[in-house]
Amino acid sequence: MTARIYLTAVDGRSGKSAVALGVVYSLLKQTPRVGIFRPLIRSGETKDRVLQLLIAAAHSDLSYEESIGVTYEAAHNDPEQALSEIVSRYKKLESKCDAVVIVGSDYTDIPAPTEFAFNAKIAANLDAPVLLVIGGRDASGLETLGQLPARTPRELASTVDSALTQLKEAHARHIATVINRADANALDEIISTVQKEVPDSPVWAIPENELLVAPSVATVLNSIGGTLVRGDAELLDREIRGIVIAGMHMEHVLGRLTEGAVIVVPADRSETLLAVVMAHEATTFPTIAAVVMNGDFPLVPDVERLLDGIKSSLPIIRVNSGTFDTVQAIVRARGLLSETAQRKFDTVYELFTSHVDVDELQRLLAVDTSNVRTPLMFAYDLFERASATSSHIVLPEGNDDRVLRAASTALSRGIAQLTILGDETEVRRRAGELGLDLSKVAIINPENSDLVEEFAAEYARLRAHKGVTLETARERVTDVSYFGTMMVHMGLADGMVSGAAHTTAHTIKPSFEIIKTKPGTSVVSSVFFMALADRVLVYGDCAVNPDPTAAQLADIAISSADTAAQFGVEPRIAMLSYSTGESGSGADVDKVRAATKLAKERRPDLLIEGPIQYDAASDPATGAAKLPGSEVAGRATVFIFPDLNTGNNTYKAVQRSAAAIAVGPVLQGLNKPVNDLSRGATTVDIVNTIAITAVQAGLATTGNGETE
Repeated sequence: MTARIYLTAVDGRSGKSAVALGVVYSLLKQTPRVGIFRPLIRSGETKDRVLQLLIAAAHSDLSYEESIGVTYEAAHNDPEQALSEIVSRYKKLESKCDAVVIVGSDYTDIPAPTEFAFNAKIAANLDAPVLLVIGGRDASGLETLGQLPARTPRELASTVDSALTQLKEAHARHIATVINRADANALDEIISTVQKEVPDSPVWAIPENELLVAPSVATVLNSIGGTLVRGDAELLDREIRGIVIAGMHMEHVLGRLTEGAVIVVPADRSETLLAVVMAHEATTFPTIAAVVMNGDFPLVPDVERLLDGIKSSLPIIRVNSGTFDTVQAIVRARGLLSETAQRKFDTVYELFTSHVDVDELQRLLAVDTSNVRTPLMFAYDLFERASATSSHIVLPEGNDDRVLRAASTALSRGIAQLTILGDETEVRRRAGELGLDLSKVAIINPENSDLVEEFAAEYARLRAHKGVTLETARERVTDVSYFGTMMVHMGLADGMVSGAAHTTAHTIKPSFEIIKTKPGTSVVSSVFFMALADRVLVYGDCAVNPDPTAAQLADIAISSADTAAQFGVEPRIAMLSYSTGESGSGADVDKVRAATKLAKERRPDLLIEGPIQYDAASDPATGAAKLPGSEVAGRATVFIFPDLNTGNNTYKAVQRSAAAIAVGPVLQGLNKPVNDLSRGATTVDIVNTIAITAVQAGLATTGNGETE
């Protein structure tokens, strides 16, 4: 039976979409296909923002049109007919899903009591248990940049009591209550007070978070009808945390600048504008989110020329309205979730998993586990395992925005402790511009670190047989790849992730010299985790060894099997070639045949088949025809390619043609984990690699790569 849940609030501004996003995240951890359904939507050409957001988050292949019920107008005109249509459309969607998150209406068209009663009736007719979302803020209060006054525990309990009465009248089944946007200083009191109204079901409270209600620069730009005239458009996603009206003299403005604020500067105060831009660039002042120049006064050419010389990335927005109207428009801007607001997504995940018992929620929904393993299920499992290790990972490329964004996500999800290499002032300034919180990150500059002498002495000792002097060592260890590798070697970090801005050779060469291979391992190799729609496969070696010998190929197979097992993939190893079994001959197939024999002798506990063609290894019917009785044919999970040319091209072909997510390359065979990134790596790729490295580091501490 398809698991289902109906989220409904009793009024607007509850943050229901953020709670829905948290529910989606929770279901995706063990549910392959999560559908999203909106029973009521507004009519018109504009699509429902919340629905689009949740469909994207669920990675659903179901269309927007399949995920909607009826319009508000239809529900007003004929409620019973609308209800019948909602049920019919929901049943069609449900048949294609393992779980469905149903998100109630937004209280924008009809009075709240009537609308809530209709939501309750829909939930009852869909036989969907209700997760009641109660806003912890008074939506009728005075609002500034999304911030509203808090409701008291008693007020919240009274609201819940009233809502439960209406749910009961509609015969809707209530399973849990979330008090969202709650007063962070009164969470325990809120839970205990509300729990008295619902003694038989859980009550969770999620605190208000300033970031989630803060509007982005882009939102403010649209709200005021402004035009971006200068600065980096990528910084428009940064959230605005306050307003400074710069109507006074320059010297009085500077002391009022705050981190993440938008500064409203009259267009005829060019000296104030210049001072604000220069303060933003200075290391002694906060980084601000944007400048809004209001008024129709043009900037004089010399001021424009001076701004050209500063070359600031700070967004500067022009608007012709007066100061009062401009500020009022900014104040009215709402901080909505969007697909580009990664930091808000990370914050939602952190808040939801910290304050909601996800296991209890899944139990209440009777979510069935499945043998299917989607890319998202693999990622969530990976993140949880990484978090449990508390590993410390060093990221040498602090001058790359992708690395900084990945670090922010990794920290917010508790994946690892992090050290970033680079100039601390520059790294923190850029993080501030991007709206990232890297306050918990250690930042080390290899150029002037106190560790250089210690690292140089150790590196000179390790490479003395190669004639490396202390002077040479001093110069070499200031290179970020060598410095990061030395941190891992000396136990100051558990692993390293690099390569977003450096070649593979630059990233892994220091590890060959310093960390070296595990005992009994003859070669460092790599694997990619290929996350297909319903399973995860392991491909090796697709990144390091151009033409391995038979002995090296056997080593790669064994290392790949161990890596697969470490990450929850049961190893069934296919030693790939252009022929299957004894059907072919030649130097290439003979190498694979010899490698298979060596691997079986070294590890008789592993299921290994080879030589075998890819189709025989992956397709059950072909495998049964070509190698009847084989425990690997048609069921392989670990694919070992005979050379780099074959492996690299195959993984890329599968990645593109099958829409697979390739996670890697993951290096194996080193004493401590160092992993390389593609120079085209996305932020998600880097986060995944940080998590993999953290898991490897955790496994390394238990001995022989085995879990405790």
